[in-house]
Amino acid sequence: MGEPYTIRILVPDGDPEGAKIIELLNWTGVGIAFPRSCWPQLRGRDEFKRSGIYVLTGPTEGTDDELPTVYVGQGDGIGARIEAHHAEKDFWDWCFAFVSKGNVLNRAHITWLEHTLLELAKRANRCHLDNANQPKEPGLSEPDRADTQGFLREMLRILPLLGVRVFEKPTAVATPGTALASPSIVTPADVRDTVVVPAQISGFTDRFLGENAWYAIRIGGGMLEKIKYIAAYQCAPVQAITHYARVDRIEPYGDDGKYRLIFTEPAKPLPQPIPFADAPLASMMGPKYTSLARLLSAKKVADLLASAKNPSDV
Repeated sequence: MGEPYTIRILVPDGDPEGAKIIELLNWTGVGIAFPRSCWPQLRGRDEFKRSGIYVLTGPTEGTDDELPTVYVGQGDGIGARIEAHHAEKDFWDWCFAFVSKGNVLNRAHITWLEHTLLELAKRANRCHLDNANQPKEPGLSEPDRADTQGFLREMLRILPLLGVRVFEKPTAVATPGTALASPSIVTPADVRDTVVVPAQISGFTDRFLGENAWYAIRIGGGMLEKIKYIAAYQCAPVQAITHYARVDRIEPYGDDGKYRLIFTEPAKPLPQPIPFADAPLASMMGPKYTSLARLLSAKKVADLLASAKNPSDV
């Protein structure tokens, strides 16, 4: 476990959804998090006249993977850079800026911070980077490197508390694949160990079969340790549950509280597809929990939905 720490957050306009000024005890830096709509009111603050580093985040257009778009930038006076992005970059809806309160960050410091944050984001693979160029890592003296690494360390302690986790490589929150088990072992019908997900043709082919994984999915916290299998309901025109796989691990995906399920091996076809048949119209519009035993014995989707009415299956 890491060391405990305390942060202090000032909400200057009293709006919890607005700007936040973040400080850590004994830290030389200060962070400012704000939505795009607040920039006209904030642009005159002294912090934006200093050298620093900033991160712009927002939704990604044209993809269905639900990962955010991120831009990492730096400048001798970050306000001028953010002003330009306010006019020229439409994707971002939040900015997270960091400057020094005392000792001024010089160009080498902020270039090193930009370079390192971009490297961390690429390794984590939890966002789409809007940066066209990757700055080269500047040479720093040993004392300067120690100071700059310390500044980065504090940034990385603050950002997750603001909901930004794109610089962290995801770690598994559950690892059902580490336990020895065989799909041939029939589990009790009242044990929900399987999640059934709706999948369009492209997602089923590209992800479920092509990547041996499924994302982005919301899972209740109480179910994370229970899920051992995943099954795919293919939407129209197939309209049937056709394949299942054992889950190796479950990792956070993106910044929106969703998860990626990674399979232990390629998905297998069910002995017989389970047709939608007479199930209620909206039955498979979202994930459904069931057991592997019920999945392997079901004749139609309604057979799985009926299990949810069993108190022992909740």
